[in-house]
Amino acid sequence: MNNIEILKKLYNNYTKEFLPKILFSIFFTLLVAGSTSAIAWLLDPAIKKIFIEKDQTLILLIPAAIVVAFATKGLSLYVAKITLIKVAQEVTKILQLQLMKSIIKADAETVDKKHSGKFISHLNFDVSMMTNLISVVILNIAKDSLTLLGLIGVMFYQNWRLAIFALIMIPLASFAAKSLGKRIGKITTQAQESSGILYSYMLEIFKNHKVIKIFQKENYEFSRAEKFIDNLKEKLIKTAMVLVRASPIMETLTGLMIGGLIYYSGNLIIKQELDINNFFSFLAAMMLAYQPVRSLATINMAINQGLSAAKRILPIIEQENNIKEKSNALLLKTENGEINFRDVSFKYNNEEREVLKSINFNIIGGEMTSLVGHSGAGKTTILNLIPRFYDRVSGDILIDGQSIYNVSISSLRNNISLVNQDTTLFDDTIKNNIAYANLDATDDEIFKAAKLSYCDEFIDKLPNKFDTVIGENGYRLSGGEKQRLSIARAMLKKSKIILLDEATSSLDAETESKIQEAIKLLTKDRTTLVIAHRLSTVMNSKTICVVDDGKIVAEGNHKELLQKSETYKNFYDKQLRKD
Repeated sequence: MNNIEILKKLYNNYTKEFLPKILFSIFFTLLVAGSTSAIAWLLDPAIKKIFIEKDQTLILLIPAAIVVAFATKGLSLYVAKITLIKVAQEVTKILQLQLMKSIIKADAETVDKKHSGKFISHLNFDVSMMTNLISVVILNIAKDSLTLLGLIGVMFYQNWRLAIFALIMIPLASFAAKSLGKRIGKITTQAQESSGILYSYMLEIFKNHKVIKIFQKENYEFSRAEKFIDNLKEKLIKTAMVLVRASPIMETLTGLMIGGLIYYSGNLIIKQELDINNFFSFLAAMMLAYQPVRSLATINMAINQGLSAAKRILPIIEQENNIKEKSNALLLKTENGEINFRDVSFKYNNEEREVLKSINFNIIGGEMTSLVGHSGAGKTTILNLIPRFYDRVSGDILIDGQSIYNVSISSLRNNISLVNQDTTLFDDTIKNNIAYANLDATDDEIFKAAKLSYCDEFIDKLPNKFDTVIGENGYRLSGGEKQRLSIARAMLKKSKIILLDEATSSLDAETESKIQEAIKLLTKDRTTLVIAHRLSTVMNSKTICVVDDGKIVAEGNHKELLQKSETYKNFYDKQLRKD
């Protein structure tokens, strides 16, 4: 997108609905422009009537008029700014909500491949740059353009020759600002990237603070933090330097103009071609014009910052998911919950290597099927394909004879529960974490799910019971307690299909036993696909599929596989030694 297209999009999508408020603000900028011009014009009669002619009648009227002009300017500017600040905050809300919606609804692969810190930087740094286009740029363009026009009118009214002389400053200032504007867009992009890196690093620090302490890397991380912060500091300094670089240029140009003006008007006064009162009124108009000229000359830098931010944010907001449902998608109807993989192949975007290679196997409805194999064999990928977190490259996956690619994503995921190896919980109460699976669940249903998953054992010991806030990702709970909560959450959903990345290998025997009992209740009479880490799970499975290098190399029950699969026998022997 070029800059014109971006500006059109920003207007149509974000500012068009606020046009009445923007016009209301512009009306008050007209009053700002008129009162500023009136201040300069009033100096003419003030000097002539009061100081030269000593008119007693106007000695109160003219100062009173100047006070009214200044008050009108101040009040009008206040109303104009407040109005646009409110509009800018509304646009900020819209942008942030759209950005959050895009992130929440994005494909898993889209979110996975970009660090969360970068998204946070977009949400704060870039959105503020974009809304600056409204709160500052629109106001300044309207206010300063109108004010400048009014003051130029006063200057021409006082002396057209001096006015033409003074107008030389405007194209010179614009030329200087144009070159600075090109630079600011590039530096702003660099600053945003540095900001994103710093946010990403901060999140890593929060997530890994115990690892840092146990390996005594506080000084190492501090030096890394200093490097990231210093890098951002340098980029922000460069940005600020470019922004203030206009000041010496404008001050020099103004000095040249005023110096030249005094010389030129002095000659006119000596020749009696210009009155002293006209000169001071003109000089006041020119001095008051300095601020709007300077503001307009540098406004393109703020525009470039906003456009640079828009080029980073709009693609995220407008990006289309690769995982889509058909326009005529049907609702998934489950009976037995049988799942069939037919010649399914998969590889991640921009990767040559196939993770899954034409795999075929069946998951019996209402029974447990286990996947075993070495790390990286493709087990988790198989799990992720069923709820369409990722889409296969070729082949088909059927649930009760219905292709998951012909049914709505909502109805598909509504029939699936997931208990992941990396338990994910929210910084909320225990009750709300369980109820996340079904926000309409009754308290009795929540308590029953907690009891069946053995959560009640530790919940009853907590000071606020179910209303206990568990902290970020449940840091106040043990690994086993978090795992039981995730099982309770899955129980509450009451889905036909259970996907289980079993995570009991690092738990003590008593906790593991309780979780295994909870899993039995969760998976009873439900289609269950489990990545097996423990022999207890493998032995209980109706079918075991051995995954190796993206292929199903063997299928059967425990006894059959011991006889016919060397890969499975090695897995079994290692687990036997581990147990």
